[in-house]
Amino acid sequence: MGGIGHGAGGRGRCYNLSSARSVEMPSRGSRPEDGAGLFSADHSTLHKEDLSSKIKEQKVVVDELSNLKKNRKVYRQQQNSNIFFLADRTEMLSESKNILDELKKEYQEIENSEKTKIKK
Repeated sequence: MGGIGHGAGGRGRCYNLSSARSVEMPSRGSRPEDGAGLFSADHSTLHKEDLSSKIKEQKVVVDELSNLKKNRKVYRQQQNSNIFFLADRTEMLSESKNILDELKKEYQEIENSEKTKIKK
C-alpha cells in the first residue's frame, strides 16, 4: 500500500495507509544472554505498542475518508514513490476499514495470548 491524500486546489492532507501485515521489529537492547523470556515479553510489548499506534492512525484515515464531501478527490500514493494517482473514495474507505479491522484483530490476538500466558 502507499498513502492517500485528498484535497482541492492543490491543498490537502496526506495519510499513510499502512499495511495490515506488521513487520517484525527487533527488540531494542536485548541480547541472547538476557534470556528468551525477557526478549519475548519485550518484543511482544513493542509489537503491541506499534499495533496500537497503527490502529490510531488508521482510525484517523477512516474518519477523514468518511467525512469527505462527495466532490472531493482522493489520491493513492504509489508505493516507494512520491507519485500520486487518483483513487475512488468509496474503495479507499472500504480498504481502510478492512485494514483497521485486521489491525484490531491482530491486537486482540496478542491481548488474548498474553492473558493465556498469565493464566498458566
